[in-house]
Amino acid sequence: MSQEITDAFEDIDFPTLERSLRHPRTFFSSALSILTGVVTVVACIPLFSVLFMLIWRGGKRLSLSLLTETPPSAFESGGGFGNAIVGTLLMVGIAILISVPFGVLAALFLAEFGSGSKTASAVRFCAKLLTGFPSILAGVFAYAAVVLVTGTYSAPAGGIALSILMLPIVMLTAEEAIKMVPHRMKEAAIGMGATQTQVVWKVILPTALPGLLTGVMLAVARAAGETAPLLFTALNSNYWIVQDGELALMDPTASLAVLIFNFSGVPFENQIELAWAAALVLVMIVLVINIGGQILSRNKVTS
Repeated sequence: MSQEITDAFEDIDFPTLERSLRHPRTFFSSALSILTGVVTVVACIPLFSVLFMLIWRGGKRLSLSLLTETPPSAFESGGGFGNAIVGTLLMVGIAILISVPFGVLAALFLAEFGSGSKTASAVRFCAKLLTGFPSILAGVFAYAAVVLVTGTYSAPAGGIALSILMLPIVMLTAEEAIKMVPHRMKEAAIGMGATQTQVVWKVILPTALPGLLTGVMLAVARAAGETAPLLFTALNSNYWIVQDGELALMDPTASLAVLIFNFSGVPFENQIELAWAAALVLVMIVLVINIGGQILSRNKVTS
């Protein structure tokens, strides 16, 4: 029986399975693969050129004094931007404290409790509009809502302006992360007698944590480099935010983005070099925050 089957297949002319560029589909696939690789390399050229310039020009001035001293005056040499680093971390921290809780709560409503309602559709539409919201308008809003009310530029005003930019990013990415949680896990928790609150707190949020942290990191990366909102809200300062042992929250606050903006347009070489170094430090801060968030999310998942 097996011999008859073998003889029957011997008379059939099977097409060759070798990969050859003479076949149109193989040639088209190879051409598109090469084109994709070339386009990828071309797209990475601006990124790596900027990183090279930052490391080359900013790395020359990196020293401990940059992190511990305040900005110099026009004709002064040396100096640093330690106060701007502290101010940036403070305002981004305030923005995180505002945007992350509200963003995650809104995402839970959009994904779990009111996904098909008209309210959810309206909230989702507004969030998508806010992702393209000009950053200067966020600064104008915070100026009218906080600066004019308090009568002073301050770090909380800057944090509120940055939180407006972070909120839609956190909300939309958190919604997608929550939707990726398998329904079987939620149904199993409900079947074991868990309440809706326990399902959210013990099942949904821990499972969606990597996606949530990714959204937070994306939002931080955008907020940390914004300049226009801070010009309207925190302004700038050449002093530390802690003065005489007191935290001067309601005073103008320095930030790396504003310092880079101010120093990059002056005709003094020392300030221009400090601007390059500040840009490199800002990129390093965002990179460290992103790496730390990824490590934290992996540790939470494995545990």
